[in-house]
Amino acid sequence: MGKTLDNVYKHQSLVYKYFLYVVSIAIIVFFFPKGGKFKYDFQKGKPWQYENLYAPIDFSIQKTQQEIADEQESIRTNKTDYYTFDASIVSNVKAAVLEDLNVLFQSEGFSSLQRQSLLELAPEAVEMIYTPGIFQDIPQSKSTVVVKNNEAQQIATSDYLDLEQAKKEVVEYLPRENVSGLDRLQGIIRNRLKANLLYDATLTESALNDNLSKISYTRGEVDQGKLIIAKGEIVESEDFKILNSLKDEYESELWMGSNYYFILLGYTILVALVLIMLFLFLKRYRIEIFLNNNKVTFIFFNILLMVVATTLMVKHYENYIYMVPLCILPLILKNFFDARLGLFVHVLTVLILGFVVPNSFEYIFLQIIAGIVTILTVSELYKRANLFISVGQITFIYIVGYFAFHAIHEGNLQNIEWTLFGVFVLNGLLTLFVQPLIYMFEKVFGLISDVSLLELSDTNSKLLKELSDKAPGTFHHSLQVANLAEAAANEIGANAMLVRVGALYHDIGKMEKPTYFTENQITNVNPHDDLPPKESAKIIINHVINGIEIARKYKIPDRVIDFIRTHHGTTVVYYFLKKQQELDKGTDPDNFKYPGPIPFSKETAILMMSDAVEAASKSLKNPTFTIIDEFVEKIVKGQMQANQFLNADITLKEIEMVKKVLKQKLTNIYHLRVEYPE
Repeated sequence: MGKTLDNVYKHQSLVYKYFLYVVSIAIIVFFFPKGGKFKYDFQKGKPWQYENLYAPIDFSIQKTQQEIADEQESIRTNKTDYYTFDASIVSNVKAAVLEDLNVLFQSEGFSSLQRQSLLELAPEAVEMIYTPGIFQDIPQSKSTVVVKNNEAQQIATSDYLDLEQAKKEVVEYLPRENVSGLDRLQGIIRNRLKANLLYDATLTESALNDNLSKISYTRGEVDQGKLIIAKGEIVESEDFKILNSLKDEYESELWMGSNYYFILLGYTILVALVLIMLFLFLKRYRIEIFLNNNKVTFIFFNILLMVVATTLMVKHYENYIYMVPLCILPLILKNFFDARLGLFVHVLTVLILGFVVPNSFEYIFLQIIAGIVTILTVSELYKRANLFISVGQITFIYIVGYFAFHAIHEGNLQNIEWTLFGVFVLNGLLTLFVQPLIYMFEKVFGLISDVSLLELSDTNSKLLKELSDKAPGTFHHSLQVANLAEAAANEIGANAMLVRVGALYHDIGKMEKPTYFTENQITNVNPHDDLPPKESAKIIINHVINGIEIARKYKIPDRVIDFIRTHHGTTVVYYFLKKQQELDKGTDPDNFKYPGPIPFSKETAILMMSDAVEAASKSLKNPTFTIIDEFVEKIVKGQMQANQFLNADITLKEIEMVKKVLKQKLTNIYHLRVEYPE
């Protein structure tokens, strides 16, 4: 048991990677849609590439979402409006009219005979007016039903009056003979008329929902054994609908019973294969990332983020899967690592999503092309204009790709889903969210982006201002080294911004004892003259350790601190070693070595060469082209012989290119001119 625990502790980094691998597979498979995968891949307008397909089971032909939507719209357009006959309205109107007449009789002089006539005429007229029924407004629907005495009767609205018409036609329901006060009765009835056919919204909605629920989602059956499509036949519109119906039926039945476990196993194997490719790539081509569990976790987290977002969109809003800004993935990885890794991870993620998205070939094609465009167009993400241009190009690629696939499938440009253009534009806008996302990732995972490097390169920052005040010679030296290193990095395609920032901060440890370094000595007094060589060497070596401590105090990212650690590698303080050997020939050179480590990237190797060349160039007197050439060759050769570049992933050709740049820059610094003969 003890040995097992020891092995776990010894290989805890590897154990963590296994754990991350298994958990990632589990999460991805868990979020996959619960359904099998149809074994045939087909597209509308393209030939059927397989053998003749016969129906393996009885299944129904499913209507498309558009067909169902059209039927629903038709039912809503032709719905029946229900009105309720309110008998109490007639009684209330009669009573109100009689009440108004009695008030009239009290205020004006009418004979008893006139009163009797008007009181008899009023109820009869009201009854006759309400005989067909009165609407508030004549219904405009194609079908109208009136519910009277619990009986529903479809009516022709042309036979009915609305309230305004009824008021105008009151006179038609009164006698033609001359009866005193008849005009006053007309006015009273008009004022008291109310609609007695009232719209019943609840009953109308209930009937509409009942009709909508009766819509059939299928249109016909296909019997088992029937030929669906022959080999080489073009998948026409009707064939496409039948094949999609078979696919849905097949996948829903496949997921049932014991098939569930086999499908789950298949998904697990495929996802595991894709993720193992990522580990193999990292181990073979990006070993420094593979050994860093924080960076590996960051990469897997981004993959899971995109996979989960897309699978959730497939489950709930399948038509909007392109709204997920998948191009954020290569943008982020290129920003924190490099373009090759960004594209490789993007392609693997798209392959995983190809298992679950509809029209997988179309999706994979568009997303890979968009990913390539992203990698090729975004060079300096900290420049906002570059990001906007790149997002515009990505959106354009999506739109052009959709046009092309639509033309292939339909053979024309009709029935284009214009809403998809809005989806593509929204995808582009969401891709702009990469900037705040990068900032959050920097804080959570402790990484550094080009945006942060740009901020660190500001010479007015607090730490660099302090370096300038306490050790002005060192500050000037750092600026010179930064210029040399940046030019060399651009020449060999390394990260020039990272090299420049590393150069600016590589000597901040000299702030502790600035006068012990020659570039900061403004008098002829050298404090090393009063110290033994061992003490002097210790002070010189300690500027690396002091620099690391200062950088951590100011929360400088580890990626920049790496330059402080490695800019002298494991070289020796040669000057004081020689002085000590003059006193004691048995001196151990290891006591005069920098702690290291040696450079482990192209950028740190460039800084080592640039720093040594710039510092030593101060000793040149009357430099010429030949002297500078030999001088640079000697320094870099000495570093190579000391095995300082073994871990730096830099080739001999690239070292030669760096030396060439350093020679050119030194020549410009010393303003060398061609010597003309007298």
